[in-house]
Amino acid sequence: MRTLVTGGAGFIGSHIVEALEGRGHEPVVLDALLPSAHHGVPARQPDAEWIHGDVRDPDALRRALRGVDAVCHQAAMVGLGKDFADAPAYVSCNDLGTAVLLAAMAETGIRRLVLAGSMVVYGEGRYDCAQHGTVRPGPRAAADLREGCFEPHCPYCGAELAPGLVGEDAPVDPRNVYATTKLAQEHLAGAWARVTDGRAVSLRYHNVYGPRMPRDTPYAGVASLFRSALARGEAPRVFEDGGQRRDFVHVRDVAAAGVTALEAVEGGAAGALTAYNTGSGEPHTVGEMARALAAAHGGPEPVVTGEFRLGDVRHITADSARLRADLGWKPQVGFAEGMAEFAVSELR
Repeated sequence: MRTLVTGGAGFIGSHIVEALEGRGHEPVVLDALLPSAHHGVPARQPDAEWIHGDVRDPDALRRALRGVDAVCHQAAMVGLGKDFADAPAYVSCNDLGTAVLLAAMAETGIRRLVLAGSMVVYGEGRYDCAQHGTVRPGPRAAADLREGCFEPHCPYCGAELAPGLVGEDAPVDPRNVYATTKLAQEHLAGAWARVTDGRAVSLRYHNVYGPRMPRDTPYAGVASLFRSALARGEAPRVFEDGGQRRDFVHVRDVAAAGVTALEAVEGGAAGALTAYNTGSGEPHTVGEMARALAAAHGGPEPVVTGEFRLGDVRHITADSARLRADLGWKPQVGFAEGMAEFAVSELR
């Protein structure tokens, strides 16, 4: 299967390219090498056909889509960025880029798509109140966060809540610009599938980490920020109280999920988009991750700062059982093993 991987020189995309080659497929890479994701030319050039171009450029897309059977769309601007002034760039890279890609796919008759989705579309995760059952707390107030009150409370009685796993059928509630663009990508892909009778899958990634993560930038994930600090001999700075629950999933497992989805989408339901949570199934706190990474690196202990970012959610861990059941995928890299490798791996 000849597959275009947009963003194929990036962190996750480069691993997908390698996984495709390992399964006997023919990847084609399209990447704009945006400075927010790359420090110059990538250190590892894939063996695949290479096109340096932007997903928003119709001419570059026409070249990249020539002879392609399917598309794995990884090109995106990620993270929370610096402030709301980044909003136009996020919308341009993520949503306009996806729209231009889908229009080119419709024009050229390509009907198979795997999209890099994100669990951020859910907003806060699932919470249960002893009295009111499953509830959805609203965004946390800045005043509460400044007072160190980080846990959401029941919107009806104010009681403490128990965090749980979010399923794909849960309501979506994006809480920041990045999350909003990721949800818009799914809506665009769903509209494309209905109009063209295409087949689309969105893999809603959890907190992906591993070799080749971007270095310390405002657009990097928390694992990269901690790893970059350790590389400088500094202690990782943990926001809030470190009790935020996340699912840290290794990039090779995510790449395997992408290839599995590409192989499965050929026989999937036409005219619709199917979303799959893609995580390790082992929730850990941000504090636990920082301590595991520091211990494996041999660096200083993390510092819990109490700082916060508006738009961050407290707990978000999702149930990935549907992906396991439908496609037979399961993660192979455990938390301890993955952090030990990441602690000494290269960053970009």
